[in-house]
Amino acid sequence: MYNDPRSHGLWEKTAPQPPATPALQGDVVADVVIVGGGFTGQSAALHLAEKGVDVVLLEAKEIGFGGAGRNVGLINGGMWVMPKELPGVLGETYGERLLDLLGNAPLLVRELVEKHEIPCEIEKNGTLHCAVGEKGLAEIRERCEQWAARGAPVRVLDADETARRTGSTAYSGALFDMRAGTLQPLAYVRGLAAAAQKAGARLHTASPVVATQRSGGKWVVRTPGGSVTANWIVVATEAYSTGPWQIVRDEQTYLPYFNFATRPLSDNLQKSILPGREGCWDTKEILSSFRMDKAGRLVFGSVGALRGPGAAIHRAWAKRSLKRLFPQLGETEFECEWYGQIGMTDNAVPRFHKFAENVVGFSGYNGRGIAPGTAFGKVIAQHILGDIAENDLPLPATEPKARAFRTVKEAYYEAGAQIAHFAGERF
Repeated sequence: MYNDPRSHGLWEKTAPQPPATPALQGDVVADVVIVGGGFTGQSAALHLAEKGVDVVLLEAKEIGFGGAGRNVGLINGGMWVMPKELPGVLGETYGERLLDLLGNAPLLVRELVEKHEIPCEIEKNGTLHCAVGEKGLAEIRERCEQWAARGAPVRVLDADETARRTGSTAYSGALFDMRAGTLQPLAYVRGLAAAAQKAGARLHTASPVVATQRSGGKWVVRTPGGSVTANWIVVATEAYSTGPWQIVRDEQTYLPYFNFATRPLSDNLQKSILPGREGCWDTKEILSSFRMDKAGRLVFGSVGALRGPGAAIHRAWAKRSLKRLFPQLGETEFECEWYGQIGMTDNAVPRFHKFAENVVGFSGYNGRGIAPGTAFGKVIAQHILGDIAENDLPLPATEPKARAFRTVKEAYYEAGAQIAHFAGERF
């Protein structure tokens, strides 16, 4: 997008074309205006439009421009926070609600893909959280025990089965989550947009919000080309927020994350590496992830930004790491490379904000945008429809606050990843 091959990489190369979404021109009226064209915004638009609500969605750039079009494509259940810890962070009531919602969120993604026949290369064979050493094994065993106690279909695999499923002997075990899977994220968000549009939502790209005002009991949202007057505003801009809701970005710390995609592997290599097409990530502090796409490309990623000296450092590290993980690959050449930013909250838990009367939004997905974004989009639609009262939402309403020393921390993360990868971090 915008002549930058490192913004969306493989996903832009292989995704179906998005639906036609002209820039907003002129003044229009709607029931709800949604700001942001990622997973949350498109899910909210779809679920509202299906109920007959008149929806206008405004996206500053293009559909999937932010995290929705740059991520790894893992459909994960839950969050980084251990299940037993969440009630201590949010309280018993909200902790249980959020665990129920996000634990089942991958199933909602599957349901929407099937219902709307979204061509997004979805794989439903689960994910593998790969343990590095005894410490990693202890972590996944504890996580498995806590999720299994809630009835989740999870189990710990031993080193041999992990090696058989991944094609690598680098791991001491893995947490196998059968709720989860992978998909082509840009294709998925474009498919949600097409479904929302078909249901009656009006979608406009290249339409950044520059101002809002209250007028006659309604909200007027202005863009360079026009305005939308509506009863409700849904803020779905997440970590790429600018303009009136810049605070959503400011309360999150950016963690850069890159991906490299190989050329399609041979049939023999595809039988050896991830033959079941599970999505994988590991337990290291500077984690790595890997998965296959439909054509058999191996997508490998880690923390870091592909800019300045980081581009060469992370590329060289990725080649070394793949050679250690999968000796059968031999020398690796990459077909695509790209990177984006993960928005991290201070406690790794999402947020629900009520910015003003009838101005609401969820944010802070901490690297797990696909399933949570889809689920929160549906929840916010149900709230607007009156099906879920504010007191019954999965998160309490909190005031957005800029995070202290954010820019310093972001510089530290980017530099730290370069140092670790330059030093040849080993498994």
